[in-house]
Amino acid sequence: MAKIIRGDRIGKLAVIRTGCSAIIFDDTRERILLTRRTDNGRWCLPGGGTDPGESLEETCIREVREETGLHVRVSKLIGVYSSPHFIVEYADGNRNQLVSVSFEAEVIGGELGLSDETTEFGYFTPDEIETMDLMEHHRDRIRDALAGQDKPFIR
Repeated sequence: MAKIIRGDRIGKLAVIRTGCSAIIFDDTRERILLTRRTDNGRWCLPGGGTDPGESLEETCIREVREETGLHVRVSKLIGVYSSPHFIVEYADGNRNQLVSVSFEAEVIGGELGLSDETTEFGYFTPDEIETMDLMEHHRDRIRDALAGQDKPFIR
């Protein structure tokens, strides 16, 4: 089970792990795709860690395909997130300080479905998302995407 641990410069107790998340809007741009994780049952944006030899754009495309079955094209950089004040601790004891980018991605094919990493999926409005058990660090990414700012956020 993955959990967030916060503290002043707690990132010193972890390894740096790069990755990304994808903001995928429905056709009306009123709802955002979320998935429910198998490891902790919480909702999140599709995404994950970068594999060696892979760009962040490639990570986004691969992770969305693996978790949802959708084929996407990265269309916009929403933000870069690298707070040293929180880490993710996994059930195996590994601790990661995340250096993540959040992209807006456009669906270009595939079929939305479940994977071994997801137990549910759905498109949700911002009001619905506010009431969901969502991974905390994904809330900022969603708010930033909804802000519609041209320049990427750096947090």
